[in-house]
Amino acid sequence: MTAPLSPTERRKRMLPVVGIFIILATLGFMFYGGIGSNLVYFLTPGELLARGDKAYDKPIRLGGQIEPGSVTWDAAALDLRFRMTDGAKVVTVHARSVPPPMFRPGIGVVVEGKLGRSGVFESHSIMVKHSNEYRAPHDGEKPEEMYKSLIRGGS
Repeated sequence: MTAPLSPTERRKRMLPVVGIFIILATLGFMFYGGIGSNLVYFLTPGELLARGDKAYDKPIRLGGQIEPGSVTWDAAALDLRFRMTDGAKVVTVHARSVPPPMFRPGIGVVVEGKLGRSGVFESHSIMVKHSNEYRAPHDGEKPEEMYKSLIRGGS
Protein backbone atom coordinates (compact mmCIF):
# COMPACT_ATOMS: atom_id res chain seq x y z
CA MET A 1 0.00 0.00 0.00
CA THR A 2 1.33 3.45 -0.94
CA ALA A 3 1.13 6.50 1.22
CA PRO A 4 -1.27 9.28 0.13
CA LEU A 5 0.28 12.12 -1.91
CA SER A 6 0.94 15.44 -0.26
CA PRO A 7 -0.67 18.56 -1.82
CA THR A 8 2.73 19.62 -3.18
CA GLU A 9 3.27 16.26 -4.88
CA ARG A 10 -0.25 16.38 -6.39
CA ARG A 11 0.44 19.81 -7.88
CA LYS A 12 3.73 18.60 -9.36
CA ARG A 13 1.97 15.65 -11.02
CA MET A 14 -0.86 17.82 -12.35
CA LEU A 15 1.40 20.51 -13.82
CA PRO A 16 2.24 18.59 -17.06
CA VAL A 17 -1.43 17.64 -17.51
CA VAL A 18 -2.56 21.25 -17.12
CA GLY A 19 0.22 22.44 -19.48
CA ILE A 20 -0.82 19.98 -22.19
CA PHE A 21 -4.47 20.98 -21.77
CA ILE A 22 -3.61 24.68 -22.19
CA ILE A 23 -1.56 23.98 -25.32
CA LEU A 24 -4.32 21.85 -26.87
CA ALA A 25 -7.00 24.43 -25.99
CA THR A 26 -4.92 27.21 -27.59
CA LEU A 27 -4.34 25.19 -30.77
CA GLY A 28 -8.04 24.30 -30.90
CA PHE A 29 -9.01 27.96 -30.63
CA MET A 30 -6.58 28.97 -33.36
CA PHE A 31 -7.72 26.29 -35.79
CA TYR A 32 -11.46 26.54 -35.22
CA GLY A 33 -12.06 30.12 -34.17
CA GLY A 34 -9.11 32.45 -34.34
CA ILE A 35 -7.47 31.64 -37.64
CA GLY A 36 -10.47 30.65 -39.75
CA SER A 37 -12.11 34.07 -39.65
CA ASN A 38 -8.83 35.87 -40.36
CA LEU A 39 -7.51 33.87 -43.31
CA VAL A 40 -6.88 35.71 -46.53
CA TYR A 41 -6.98 33.36 -49.51
CA PHE A 42 -4.95 33.68 -52.70
CA LEU A 43 -7.17 33.05 -55.71
CA THR A 44 -7.04 33.56 -59.46
CA PRO A 45 -9.88 35.45 -61.17
CA GLY A 46 -11.35 32.14 -62.37
CA GLU A 47 -11.31 30.64 -58.86
CA LEU A 48 -12.86 33.78 -57.40
CA LEU A 49 -15.70 33.92 -59.92
CA ALA A 50 -16.34 30.17 -59.53
CA ARG A 51 -17.26 30.79 -55.88
CA GLY A 52 -20.41 32.63 -56.95
CA ASP A 53 -22.24 34.40 -54.10
CA LYS A 54 -19.71 33.11 -51.57
CA ALA A 55 -17.03 35.37 -53.09
CA TYR A 56 -18.74 38.66 -52.24
CA ASP A 57 -17.58 40.89 -49.40
CA LYS A 58 -14.91 38.47 -48.09
CA PRO A 59 -11.26 39.50 -47.65
CA ILE A 60 -9.42 37.91 -50.56
CA ARG A 61 -5.95 38.02 -52.04
CA LEU A 62 -6.32 37.88 -55.83
CA GLY A 63 -3.46 37.18 -58.25
CA GLY A 64 -3.17 37.48 -62.00
CA GLN A 65 -1.89 39.67 -64.83
CA ILE A 66 -2.92 43.18 -65.76
CA GLU A 67 -4.84 42.96 -69.02
CA PRO A 68 -3.19 45.19 -71.68
CA GLY A 69 -5.22 48.26 -72.61
CA SER A 70 -7.35 48.12 -69.46
CA VAL A 71 -5.55 50.52 -67.12
CA THR A 72 -7.14 53.89 -66.35
CA TRP A 73 -5.45 56.13 -63.80
CA ASP A 74 -6.72 59.49 -62.53
CA ALA A 75 -3.83 60.91 -60.49
CA ALA A 76 -5.85 63.88 -59.18
CA ALA A 77 -8.60 61.65 -57.77
CA LEU A 78 -6.27 58.74 -56.86
CA ASP A 79 -8.54 56.50 -58.89
CA LEU A 80 -6.97 53.41 -60.46
CA ARG A 81 -8.96 50.88 -62.49
CA PHE A 82 -7.76 47.88 -64.46
CA ARG A 83 -8.74 44.37 -65.45
CA MET A 84 -6.90 41.36 -64.07
CA THR A 85 -6.85 38.03 -65.86
CA ASP A 86 -5.63 34.49 -65.29
CA GLY A 87 -5.84 33.79 -69.01
CA ALA A 88 -9.40 32.45 -68.78
CA LYS A 89 -11.47 34.84 -66.63
CA VAL A 90 -11.27 38.59 -66.03
CA VAL A 91 -12.03 40.66 -62.92
CA THR A 92 -12.22 44.45 -62.88
CA VAL A 93 -10.15 45.96 -60.05
CA HIS A 94 -10.61 49.39 -58.49
CA ALA A 95 -8.17 51.01 -56.07
CA ARG A 96 -7.96 54.44 -54.49
CA SER A 97 -4.19 54.53 -54.33
CA VAL A 98 -1.09 55.31 -56.34
CA PRO A 99 0.02 52.32 -58.43
CA PRO A 100 3.39 50.78 -57.49
CA PRO A 101 6.38 51.98 -59.58
CA MET A 102 6.62 48.81 -61.72
CA PHE A 103 2.85 48.63 -62.36
CA ARG A 104 2.39 48.01 -66.10
CA PRO A 105 -0.01 46.14 -68.40
CA GLY A 106 0.97 42.49 -68.78
CA ILE A 107 2.84 42.28 -65.47
CA GLY A 108 1.78 39.99 -62.64
CA VAL A 109 0.06 41.57 -59.63
CA VAL A 110 -1.50 40.50 -56.37
CA VAL A 111 -4.27 42.66 -54.93
CA GLU A 112 -5.94 42.46 -51.55
CA GLY A 113 -9.51 43.52 -50.95
CA LYS A 114 -13.09 42.39 -51.47
CA LEU A 115 -15.28 41.59 -54.46
CA GLY A 116 -18.31 43.87 -54.36
CA ARG A 117 -21.81 42.90 -55.46
CA SER A 118 -21.27 45.13 -58.50
CA GLY A 119 -18.62 42.65 -59.71
CA VAL A 120 -15.76 45.11 -59.14
CA PHE A 121 -12.93 44.03 -56.85
CA GLU A 122 -12.25 46.89 -54.40
CA SER A 123 -8.55 46.72 -53.58
CA HIS A 124 -6.77 48.32 -50.64
CA SER A 125 -3.33 46.91 -51.51
CA ILE A 126 -1.52 46.26 -54.81
CA MET A 127 1.70 44.28 -55.02
CA VAL A 128 3.61 43.92 -58.27
CA LYS A 129 5.40 40.70 -59.13
CA HIS A 130 9.03 41.41 -59.83
CA SER A 131 12.27 39.58 -60.39
CA ASN A 132 13.76 37.99 -57.28
CA GLU A 133 17.27 38.64 -58.53
CA TYR A 134 19.06 41.86 -57.68
CA ARG A 135 22.09 43.23 -59.35
CA ALA A 136 23.66 46.60 -58.78
CA PRO A 137 23.74 48.99 -61.74
CA HIS A 138 26.98 48.93 -63.74
CA ASP A 139 29.01 52.14 -63.98
CA GLY A 140 27.07 54.64 -66.06
CA GLU A 141 23.89 52.52 -66.11
CA LYS A 142 20.75 54.26 -64.93
CA PRO A 143 18.39 52.34 -62.59
CA GLU A 144 15.44 53.36 -64.79
CA GLU A 145 16.94 51.37 -67.66
CA MET A 146 17.15 48.30 -65.41
CA TYR A 147 13.43 48.60 -64.62
CA LYS A 148 12.62 48.57 -68.34
CA SER A 149 14.48 45.29 -68.80
CA LEU A 150 12.54 43.73 -65.90
CA ILE A 151 9.25 44.76 -67.43
CA ARG A 152 10.19 43.30 -70.82
CA GLY A 153 11.18 40.04 -69.11
CA GLY A 154 14.92 40.55 -68.96
CA SER A 155 15.60 41.11 -72.66
